[in-house]
Amino acid sequence: MMKKAPYSDEFKEQALRQVCQRDGRTIKSIASELNFPVTTLKGWLQAAKREQKMTASNSMKRPEEWLIEARLLALQESHGLSENELHTWCWSRGIFAHHLTRWRADFCDPKRTETGSGLQEINKLKKENQKLERELTRKEKALAEAAALLILQKKCQALWGDEAG
Repeated sequence: MMKKAPYSDEFKEQALRQVCQRDGRTIKSIASELNFPVTTLKGWLQAAKREQKMTASNSMKRPEEWLIEARLLALQESHGLSENELHTWCWSRGIFAHHLTRWRADFCDPKRTETGSGLQEINKLKKENQKLERELTRKEKALAEAAALLILQKKCQALWGDEAG
């Protein structure tokens, strides 16, 4: 049977919040400030991460896979947060602040599509690649024809001498 820890849930939340908003302090220094073992704090942090993964449904995807609606909601929820609050908020959702910055730029640029300009760029590059492949095929055929004509010319010179040239 497991015995219950002497720390309240509120205390654990406060300690984890301090870890997330540590401003360059180490986990060890935070644990010493709160006067309990660093291993306990690290254990709580790992447990919180595991719990977050378990409670996160399939909707918790990589930032690149977030739907446009989820991105907009994330921008709305994170708007106006201080830097520390923003990092904590991002950490709880498995993203980084630079993802929000990129998403904000995507929304502000009217040329971008739902998935950003990446899809348009890919299509443009595919068309350019097809065009270059056609041109390469044409040039390869022309080179093969020129090589065949050169070989025929040399054979004719070898058979008939300089009279045919």
